[in-house]
Amino acid sequence: MNRFLRLLVYLFLLIGLGFIAASLYSPPVAIPTPPPPPLTGEVERIVIEKAARRMQLFQDGKPVRTYEIALGFTPEGDKERQGDGKTPEGEFTIDRRNGGSAYHLSLGLDYPKPEDRTRAAAGGYDPGGDIFIHGQPNALPDGLKLQGDWTAGCIAVTNAEMREIWAVTPIGTKVEIRP
Repeated sequence: MNRFLRLLVYLFLLIGLGFIAASLYSPPVAIPTPPPPPLTGEVERIVIEKAARRMQLFQDGKPVRTYEIALGFTPEGDKERQGDGKTPEGEFTIDRRNGGSAYHLSLGLDYPKPEDRTRAAAGGYDPGGDIFIHGQPNALPDGLKLQGDWTAGCIAVTNAEMREIWAVTPIGTKVEIRP
């Protein structure tokens, strides 16, 4: 009987791992093409709500555009260290723009903050870095997007959305990332 139970447990574990692997390697999906009217001017603030997988751009204190987003591969909780797959939470600033990124355009956030570096130094680990808002991997054809949360901690949108965000987001733009 013990052998049968062990076999059953292994079978269920194997099936569970199969479902996890299938969700990680699901094919990219086509995205709808009708674009909204173009934004004009610059945005003053970006608010990212991790639980809702939503990012909003604000002008004059009002949301002017909302996007569905992908996050780090383990998005719950605040980023603590390099490789944890988490997207950081808190107040940040766009501090760099990278038109030659490995992902379609990218806007860098000023993570880690001094308090993140202090915590990591006290714990003896690397806090991570290079957190960006970016498009899809350059190897993926334009018009497709990866499903689910797949980044290493960044915030990802479609390439068309990233071009729009890039055009209206200057260095110095405030970014709030909520749980």
